[in-house]
Amino acid sequence: MAKLNVNIKNLKLKNPVMTASGTFGYGLEFADLIPLDGLGGIIVKGTTLHPREGNDYPRMAETASGMLNCVGLQNKGVDYFCKQIYPQIKDIDTNMIVNVSGNSPEDYAECAARIDELVRIPAIELNISCPNVKKGGMAFGVTPEGAASVVRAVRASYHKTLIVKLSPNVTSVTDIANACEDEGADAVSLINTLMGMAIDIEKRKPLLSIGTGGLSGPAIKPVALRMVWQVAHAVKIPVIGLGGICNAKDAIEFLMVGASAIEIGTANFIDPTVSIKVRDGINDWLDAHGCQSVDEIIDCL
Repeated sequence: MAKLNVNIKNLKLKNPVMTASGTFGYGLEFADLIPLDGLGGIIVKGTTLHPREGNDYPRMAETASGMLNCVGLQNKGVDYFCKQIYPQIKDIDTNMIVNVSGNSPEDYAECAARIDELVRIPAIELNISCPNVKKGGMAFGVTPEGAASVVRAVRASYHKTLIVKLSPNVTSVTDIANACEDEGADAVSLINTLMGMAIDIEKRKPLLSIGTGGLSGPAIKPVALRMVWQVAHAVKIPVIGLGGICNAKDAIEFLMVGASAIEIGTANFIDPTVSIKVRDGINDWLDAHGCQSVDEIIDCL
């Protein structure tokens, strides 16, 4: 059996397979289906400083080889997470990572500071695809300056492993990644969803309540793979790859272009046991090709 353990800076993973935020709940929902301690990490659903209701329904729409969503970060806020959810997940024997969102750098920083106090949460993942309310709703993650402002604020209040999740809806993803690295990010994960739209031609209206939403699933894998490859060769910090991963072959492609670990998202809705299957599939491929460790294929192109 090959060695599957990898490191994301100081964060030690049993294997490179994690689950993506918003697709795996708090992990508890999958506890009867897979051994949660068999994963490298679980990134729980997006958490904000204050409770959010999210967008009106319908929030999801199936598309060719993918899906659109506009859930809108519905959650009960960081205080609810700390008091109600954390006690239920703190003893799961894997890396429980919180995805943090906000409307301003100050929101992000305060939310991160409260999570910083939770001993069994070793890392956070910043969702910088959120709208900046002070800049007319433009997402933080679409400019180096916007991304840097969030990372800078959070780095001052958060002292554990800091992962920044990058948006693909940009002109140059490497510029954004470099800005995050310069401000103290320990790793970057990419990609978040691509902006998309779908129409009901009989009703002559969008399928989603707010018109547009984030496209995920197999349809976006080639774009994600290209961006991970670009970023992995532009920064010195670890890169986590995600976007359309449905099986071990997909995951291995991301590792080969430079990702140190991967996240599985939409595929969890199709097969709730897919993450364990991907983990085992990576091991089987390594064994079949005479590899002693997953490190042998990371950035091997």
